[in-house]
Amino acid sequence: MQILYQWDVGQIDIGRAVETFFALQWPDAAAPSDDLRRVAGALARDTVARLEAIDPLIAGTAQRWRPERMAIIDRLILRMAICELMHGSEPHAVVINEALELARTFSTEDAVKFINGMLDAVRKKIDVPR
Repeated sequence: MQILYQWDVGQIDIGRAVETFFALQWPDAAAPSDDLRRVAGALARDTVARLEAIDPLIAGTAQRWRPERMAIIDRLILRMAICELMHGSEPHAVVINEALELARTFSTEDAVKFINGMLDAVRKKIDVPR
């Protein structure tokens, strides 16, 4: 999510956001494993690449509330989770739970409820069993 935040707020290329995120986060400390870098970078790139499919799902589920009007953290959590729901290999319950943990950490309790309802509704729309 932090890579997506850097991409969105900084208005920079997602490739650059992925490349610079780890260097900026851990300049003097032991960096995360190459595996974590690969997975996080792939999810961020995939989320941005699929925005044309993701944002209409958000807009159609949150009636009269366009994604660009949502709080940035909530919007990014939704986008990333929906990307995973659509194309990931994790069970839907795991994806939704991880999104809710991000919301608890970085947003508000109202956001947790909103994101939970949104993701459950989107899950039903795409309904790809896992």
